[in-house]
Amino acid sequence: MAWFRMHEAVYIRMLSRVGINLTKFTGSETQETSEDMAMDPSSDNINYEEEFIVNSRGNKLFTCSWTPQKQVPKALIFICHGIAAECSVSMRDTAARLVQAGYAVYGIDQEGHGRSSGQRCYIPNFTDVVTDCADYFTSICGTYESNDFVSMGGDGDGEALKSESCLLVSERPENREKKRFLYGISMGGSVAVLLHRKEPAYWDGAVLLAPMCKISDDMRPHPFVVSALKLVCAVAPSWRIIPTPDIIDKVCKDPEMRKQVRSNPYIYRGKLPLKTCHELLMVSLDIEKNLHEVALPFLVLHGGDDIVTDPSGSKLLYEKASSRDKTFKLYPGMWHALTAELPDDVERVYSDIISWLDERADCAGGVPEMSA
Repeated sequence: MAWFRMHEAVYIRMLSRVGINLTKFTGSETQETSEDMAMDPSSDNINYEEEFIVNSRGNKLFTCSWTPQKQVPKALIFICHGIAAECSVSMRDTAARLVQAGYAVYGIDQEGHGRSSGQRCYIPNFTDVVTDCADYFTSICGTYESNDFVSMGGDGDGEALKSESCLLVSERPENREKKRFLYGISMGGSVAVLLHRKEPAYWDGAVLLAPMCKISDDMRPHPFVVSALKLVCAVAPSWRIIPTPDIIDKVCKDPEMRKQVRSNPYIYRGKLPLKTCHELLMVSLDIEKNLHEVALPFLVLHGGDDIVTDPSGSKLLYEKASSRDKTFKLYPGMWHALTAELPDDVERVYSDIISWLDERADCAGGVPEMSA
């Protein structure tokens, strides 16, 4: 294993540029949560629900939703979280803001993340992550026609019920005509891009926060390193050896947000399996190579001082994407977690996001001009 020790520093630096340093966030094995931790009590207008589903591989996946109680949602928003992260606790402030703006918000904890089953942060095949998100999201849209997952009810206990795929199609007719937006954060930005590539005409737009879509040129590993990593993964895919330093203080500026992140038991803090590292690397390389295939309307936002994902990747996405409607927002001096900045900056980020969504959720005709 001398080759691995020789290139370990290269791995660490390279992996930090594809979002793997997010494992500095605290958390351990999947635990049961109290409802008051997951629910957002800040508004009587928010209806929060949880459900467990079972995917085609037999894994129990946690899903959650925030919807307006007193109005019909103007559009649907689907959250794709980052590596080592989860939805129910981490995304509740974002969801509350979006619901107050008139949207219905849906999230899923990916396999091995949050309250879903599976080895912690183990991604044997990134395509499975995309498929799970696609199956769940399209079921909410009322157009799901597969038998890939079944419902297990609110708490996920007991036997799985029979497949509800056909039932979901008939139960969600109110969503079929609503616009559908993806909301991807860090690694979740990659998921959103691949969901779009999977069904190019299905999604009406995407909001991408610090997406993982390019490896910085000074971090790009030599092809030999990539090949060596692939060989080791074939022998020991679940080997957790890549160290991931705690850099939360360089990712979240808001001290209160740092406390919340560190106290969240559903965010993983251990070393990542080699196979996960390899999958993230290959996905990043693939997306960078095929940025021209991105054709949906999108807003990409990035902090200028982000040390986790490369801001130049967002700029390259904006430049290379074939979308007619695309917007790039670079925030000088801001870090990776754009919604964990200081209060005034957080308000600016959410204002940009909601304004962009409102223009397109209410847009019946023409395409807005590109902007940067």
